[in-house]
Amino acid sequence: LFFRLIFGTLYPAYYSYKAVKSKDIKEYVKWMMYWIIFALFTTAETFTDIFLCWFPFYYELKIAFVAWLLSPYTKGSSLLYRKFVHPTLSSKEKEIDDCLVQAKDRSYDALVHFGKRGLNVAATAAVMAASKGQGALSERLRSFSMQDLSTIRGDSSSTVPPSVTVRTSSKQGQPKPSRSASEGTGSSGK
Repeated sequence: LFFRLIFGTLYPAYYSYKAVKSKDIKEYVKWMMYWIIFALFTTAETFTDIFLCWFPFYYELKIAFVAWLLSPYTKGSSLLYRKFVHPTLSSKEKEIDDCLVQAKDRSYDALVHFGKRGLNVAATAAVMAASKGQGALSERLRSFSMQDLSTIRGDSSSTVPPSVTVRTSSKQGQPKPSRSASEGTGSSGK
């Protein structure tokens, strides 16, 4: 693990930095090929570790593979990239791009769907807390309840409790009932 961290990740990262800094295209391409192969190796390693960890010298073979990828003499990453990865990705590039676009669209749709559901759950929880009489929170959230909003729109099917002050717009031409007015015309049997 330590060997792979130093020589498989930090060493190539530093030389990638130097290639970008010097703007040497040849070095830049060499390190990009290494990173593509190393990413594929790391992905494959996740699965092979599960099934092949019992194999004798398995971990030593992984270290030797990383050394082979890095070696300027064997040019392992360049060899693998040019012989296998580049031809495979070139032939499947259209399908991979289409799959990525579909995955991106689905993830966006899922994010929007779950975001709406989350907002609905939060709004429902806020209204439930307000309806249970949670003190000052209840009074502040009461103005956001669906009952109050439907009354403002002029929906006559909803009923307004006597303790709620309803404000109507001046365009509707209706008087603004206050708390005392609605209680005065209601029941007088206290």
